[in-house]
Parts: sequence; structure tokens; C-alpha cells
Amino acid sequence: MNDVERQNYRGNEAALAWGAGVGVRKGESAAASLQAEKPGLAGWVTREMAAAWAACGAFEWVALGYLTASSALIAVFAENLANAAKLFGAQALVAAIILVLCRLEARVVDQANRSGNTFSAKFWHFWRHWYPHLFFLFCFEELGKLAHLVTPGWQDAKLIWFDQWLTGVNPLLWLERLAHPALNEFMQFAYFTYFVFLLILGGILYYRRDWDSYWGVMTYSAVGYVFGYVISIFFPVESPWFTFAGMWHGNLTGGPFTALINLIEKCGRVHGAAFPSQHVAGAVAALCGAWRHQRWLFWIFLPDVLCMCVSTVYVRNHYVADVLGGMVTGTLGYVIGRWVMRREGAVAAQELAPASQAAYFCT
Repeated sequence: MNDVERQNYRGNEAALAWGAGVGVRKGESAAASLQAEKPGLAGWVTREMAAAWAACGAFEWVALGYLTASSALIAVFAENLANAAKLFGAQALVAAIILVLCRLEARVVDQANRSGNTFSAKFWHFWRHWYPHLFFLFCFEELGKLAHLVTPGWQDAKLIWFDQWLTGVNPLLWLERLAHPALNEFMQFAYFTYFVFLLILGGILYYRRDWDSYWGVMTYSAVGYVFGYVISIFFPVESPWFTFAGMWHGNLTGGPFTALINLIEKCGRVHGAAFPSQHVAGAVAALCGAWRHQRWLFWIFLPDVLCMCVSTVYVRNHYVADVLGGMVTGTLGYVIGRWVMRREGAVAAQELAPASQAAYFCT
């Protein structure tokens, strides 16, 4: 890293650290008058909520926006759910955890800037940056319970027709003639790589302390996933794994990756939420993020992402339409996510302009 890059990183870190402190003070200041009118517990809650919201960034806007929208849908269509209250409570709990985590991280960083105590700051800083992966997992698993929230029946027939119109065959059944243990193992490995794209890109950006780029990548992914979540709720598709059950001539056999994927799917397979493919959407959003923030990594990811897109159909988890839909939502996630990040950057530039000389706890 040259001197200019080091200077940019230090400036970026300093601004973010100063911003965390400003977020805390801004929230507390905004709630000060209300606290005066509501002493005691009410005033404390008001101040803490204002400070927590001030500490939120673009990713939290997207995440909390989705939780609010899906909770509203649960409330409106509660009669279609057997456990609407439980789902609503789970979403409220997740939203509360996000706000508390943002509040804690901002407060601890602000205190660390004043006292120099960095251990707790680094601890909360880590969890604030890595909790998005757990949030994505929660939302995806929850989709299995929201599959028929709005639409009562499965829509697979429409996608089967589209695949046949597009290719002239039924791709899922046609690909079975190519099945071979070696090819099965390769395809399962390609399918598995979905789990590492965002982890690798995020890990590199985190290691380099390029926080703005890090949160940009997380926001691209969040927007792409949210598009997919909402579509899945209104257009439930159960996937060819269930639709064509009993029509295959045999299971896909292979080696360790085949066994690993089978175990993962056995423990965590979601019945529904197949369209659009969240695997493809997440991979495409990460690929676009690599193109913007780590161009060299894009060229490493590209062949893996292409193979992964093919593998989702080959291993019988998605229709071709699911893959195309995932490409669209993943790309939209990048485009709209960039707009959200630019908007947040414009707001931060107005509020945090004097921050250029602040000290960051990780230096």
C-alpha cells in the first residue's frame, strides 16, 4: 500500500470514528428536550432510541425497512399463518438487537476515543460489522414460514413452462443424462462457493479497514436479498427439489462436497423461497462489489460465480428462471445499494465535515 492509500485509509477511519461519536452525541442532543419532559425511564428510553437510530447506517436502513415491511404483511395477512404472533415477535426481537448493537458499538467507540481503552471497542466493532451474515440467514430461514402468507398455492408450473419455452426442453430432467460422480462433485463444490463470496470480499475489506467499501458491499447484498425476499413472499416457488421428487432416476452421488451439501440441505433446506435464487442474487451482488472495490478479486470470482449459477440447476435446487431472476435482483441490489450509499455519504458529508482530524481506535 502506498503513502496516498495509507493516508486515505487513515482519513476514512478517522471520519468514521468521529462519526460514531457524533452519532451518539447527536442522538442524545435530539432527545434532550424530550427527556426533560419525560424524566426517569421514559426519558432514558427516548434518549437511547434516538442515539441508536443516529448510529444506524445504510445497511440498517435496508434491514430495518425490510423487517418493518414484512411485519406489516404479517399483521395484515395474519389469518394465513398458524403462528403470526411468534413470527412478529421474532422480527421485533431482531430489530431490537440491531438497534442495541448499533447503539453499543457507537457508545463504546466514542468512549474508547476518549479513554484509549480499545479491547471492548474492537469486540463490538467486530460484531457490528459481521452481524449482517446472521441477519441474512435469519431472513432466509424465515421465508419458509412466510411462503403462503399472501399467495396460497405454489407457482412452480409457471417457471417450468418458462424454462421449457426458453430452452426447448425441461432443463432439470435433461441435465440428469450428464450425471457422473466426478461432475456431481464439481457442481456441488461450485454450489458451495456461494457461501464464501461475501465472506472473502468482506474479510479483505475488513482487514484493510476500508469501512466505507465494506458497508457498501453489505448494503448491495442487503438490497438484492430484500428484493428476493419480497418477491418470494408474493410469488411462492417450492423449487424442483420438491416439484420433481420421484421423477429422478437416482440421487446425485459424489465425494465430500456432495456429502457436505446434502448435510447442509438436510439440516437447513427451506421449503419455498426458490424464486429468485438468493444464491445467485448474493453471488452477483458480491461480484459487483468486487468489481467496484477489489477489481482483482472480481476476475477470481467471475468463473466461480458462472459455475455456481449452472450448478444451482444441475444439483436440482433451482429452475433456470430462478437463476435469471437472481441475476436481476443481485444487479438491482448493487445499483440501488450504491445510490443508498451515496445518499448516506452526502448526509454524512454535511454533518461530519469537521471530522478530518479525529483519532480512530484501531490505529
